[in-house]
Amino acid sequence: MDPDQLAKAFVEHYYSTFDANRAGLVSLYQDESMLTFEGQKTQGSQNIVAKLTSLPFQQCQHGITTVDCQPSGPAGGMLVFVSGNLQLAGEQHALKFSQGLVALLGESRALFVSY
Repeated sequence: MDPDQLAKAFVEHYYSTFDANRAGLVSLYQDESMLTFEGQKTQGSQNIVAKLTSLPFQQCQHGITTVDCQPSGPAGGMLVFVSGNLQLAGEQHALKFSQGLVALLGESRALFVSY
């Protein structure tokens, strides 16, 4: 699978899991993973998922507009930039979002993500 296809498949999996069950994202993070959200840094899989599940909205739907990917490093890493729309339950207008991430191919051949 080429890097663009792999990045798109990962992004689809990540955001569909985020929208349906944010706690299910825990397996995509490592203890070294870091999330920076609105200037606040959160490290570790459990802490990141706790942060994501504490966001002030319970239901949302991501609409992905772009996925740009750049291979990074000798270990099969990828820099991925995602942009799109975030529709919150009960809101008439969608919000714009963008997110950058580093995806690494782990020993089990699963993708892990750090921000």
